[in-house]
Amino acid sequence: MTKIVAFYDRGVAWVGGRIPEGLALFLLRVALAGVFWRSGQTKLIEGGFLQIDPSQYDLFASEFSGLPLAPAIAVPVTVFAEHLFPALLLLGLATRGAAAALLVMTLVIQLFVFPDAWWPVHSLWAGMAAILIVRGGGLFSLDALAARLRHK
Repeated sequence: MTKIVAFYDRGVAWVGGRIPEGLALFLLRVALAGVFWRSGQTKLIEGGFLQIDPSQYDLFASEFSGLPLAPAIAVPVTVFAEHLFPALLLLGLATRGAAAALLVMTLVIQLFVFPDAWWPVHSLWAGMAAILIVRGGGLFSLDALAARLRHK
């Protein structure tokens, strides 16, 4: 029994190390970024560089009418946020702030757009964002590189 416990303890120590944690946090950053990036892409004209599809204003006025912002403001802010914050997450730059912004977006979507989507969709997004807020970008992030350079 002692050998089994020792084997288990070694496994837990390895999994809790910097490299496995860094890989897990990288995968988490990619997963959360992918959700919002793909959503942002649906709001653009195909083939254009960050050109908002005009139909989005009508969509926000009709189907997303619960938002506390007018479509003229909500659409560009949403498109900007759905591209900037996922890009920051992929780079691992300002990870905690980007994850916090996506958590706020998730809560806004939950409260004003799709109130029935907490389980399983929005709860997963919120959980992913919360982990990144608490743990940061991990070893494989520009945040970690900046921290190493700052402490030299």
